[in-house]
Amino acid sequence: MNCWQKCLDRFQRAGFTVLAILLILIPSGQSQLRDQGAWSAVGPAGGDARAFAAVPGQPSHLYMGTTNSWIYESMDRGATWHRLSKLDDSDDLILDHIVVDAANPAILYVAAWKVDHPDGGLWVSRDAGKTWHGLEGLRGQSVRAFAQAPSNPKILFAGTLEGVFRSTDAGATWAQISPPGSREIHEVESLAIDPADPAIVYAGTWHLPWKTTDGGANWHNIKQGVIDDSDVFSIIIDPARPAVVYASACSGIYRSDNAAELFHKIQGIPSTARRTRVLKQDPVNHDVVYAGTTEGLYKTVDGGKTFKPMTGPDVIVNDVFVDPSDASHVLLATDRSGVLYSRDGAASFGATNEGFSGRKVEALLVDRTSPARLYAGVVNDKTYGGAFVSTNGGATWDHVGEGLEGRDVFALAQGADGTVVAGTNHGIFALEAPGADAPQGSWSPRNTIQNTLVNKSTALRKGRKVTVETRVKDAPRQVEGQVFALDLSGDAWLASTTSGLLTSRDKGNTWQGGLVMGSSQYVTVAAHGALMAAARRDALVLSSDAGLSWSPVEIPMLISRVYRAAFSSDGTLWLGTREGVYFTRDQGKIWLWIERLPFRDINDLYYDAGMDRVLVSSRGSDFVYGIDPKALNWKWWRTGYRLFQVRASGGRLLAASLYDGVLVEPGGTGAVTGQR
Repeated sequence: MNCWQKCLDRFQRAGFTVLAILLILIPSGQSQLRDQGAWSAVGPAGGDARAFAAVPGQPSHLYMGTTNSWIYESMDRGATWHRLSKLDDSDDLILDHIVVDAANPAILYVAAWKVDHPDGGLWVSRDAGKTWHGLEGLRGQSVRAFAQAPSNPKILFAGTLEGVFRSTDAGATWAQISPPGSREIHEVESLAIDPADPAIVYAGTWHLPWKTTDGGANWHNIKQGVIDDSDVFSIIIDPARPAVVYASACSGIYRSDNAAELFHKIQGIPSTARRTRVLKQDPVNHDVVYAGTTEGLYKTVDGGKTFKPMTGPDVIVNDVFVDPSDASHVLLATDRSGVLYSRDGAASFGATNEGFSGRKVEALLVDRTSPARLYAGVVNDKTYGGAFVSTNGGATWDHVGEGLEGRDVFALAQGADGTVVAGTNHGIFALEAPGADAPQGSWSPRNTIQNTLVNKSTALRKGRKVTVETRVKDAPRQVEGQVFALDLSGDAWLASTTSGLLTSRDKGNTWQGGLVMGSSQYVTVAAHGALMAAARRDALVLSSDAGLSWSPVEIPMLISRVYRAAFSSDGTLWLGTREGVYFTRDQGKIWLWIERLPFRDINDLYYDAGMDRVLVSSRGSDFVYGIDPKALNWKWWRTGYRLFQVRASGGRLLAASLYDGVLVEPGGTGAVTGQR
């Protein structure tokens, strides 16, 4: 008995009827895949920008690091950007340090690390960033700081979670110069090298700064004047006066005039902005120093005696670039808002993100009457995120955040009347018509839950006691938690929220419902007229009366997690699960399993009526599969990106990616075809 027969036997013993639909891979398809063009990331513009570097002597030629392993390049002083290259196949490298070799501008170094686990490394390119390879000496190290000795470009320094490392041969070999296993000099967040003597090194750790004057043979703590246990994020040395050293920490900004033997805390930075991530000195006027904090940009023009804010507190600054040929030109690498630019010495800023897209898109909607009109819902971007709209198929995007107040958008859906609704981390909102104050429209809450209760009482009727039922409106309450999924395709709207499964028959003005089977954890919903489905991770319920009542439906026992549910046009219910794609044509009596789909873990599954295809994708893959729900043959596309959702617009596929915004299928490239 083979594996499939054993699985089928177990299903049948459990009382299920399950069939497998075998989709056969065509071997020649692999070569065809390689011929497909790469998909394009089209926005929305912005996201998390982490670091800048300019080519020495060419301030118009800039590189930028991101949080998704990509390097961007600008040839016009940051006015526009383009994707240059990706360090490796991973999507979560944070690129906080870029160095263009002072002796050979074709050589670039990028230091990287990952969130939540100690991994990363140092990469080098010898062709101006087109291709990269990791340097073995630091492979797997979480490299949090990196510097090139100003007096000798062959000498490099790296700060990692383990300590300080040095290379004297341009990165070919590395040696640890801080004491191995030190309980003090580890978790190195910042480095600075004396401009004339590479043996003098400053290292800022997660718990105070250190210094060596003999290339690491001996180290001493330079904490005089610094508040104890301060994380030191940035250290800079005045190149004209090396005894002047600035350090930024979680406790504030400090200046030393005797080579860091004694620091004095600088006043003027408010306590709420203590986490100064970066200090950057004007390369011409050294009395001008910029402080990029978690609550805005600050600037001093008198060597740190006074600072004043240059942006609002909502700007999180990761890096600052001051144009050496024009000090009035300042760029900021920020969280959420991407790149900001100033042409007046930081007195005012505007966005300059053309070509840069690093947003996490969790929801994608194609307008039902105008396929060129797209909506994207993003998360983690606060007031800079929420929702975006494009009227030209993704070529350009406008921010539509008015009324969302920084909420994350996890679901987008459109009613038959054209109403666009967003499910957020805190309620349901509908997009109102554009107005003078909000030319792209604004969002208004649709969060009132008001159920009808049945009160029972006893009354005398012709001398007999009878039970009388009276229907009354319950006290209204609000949807206050996260909205997991929406389906507005029918007369009754359906929503899954932390308040339970809700339906509305008045376009979201009021909702009815609550916990179903004692649970509110329904991750996906779907509707086909009055037939509705909702699934938890390991359970499914159906309603045949537009959500007035729900009944449990058994699913195959091998399913360990359901991600998505969708109905195709004939009422077939499809499930995207950890174990692959299942479907039923009879509301759960018989389940069919598409056995030979090349990947499992189906995180998104969506039926597109225009293509008459069930679009299938997985976060762990860069492939998209389109299944014909009747013939059960299929097509595939390779995107080159990890995906969250796939939709279709005018016969062309779109995708919401995990890290790269909205993706568009290249024109003129067909899918590869598979069959039963």
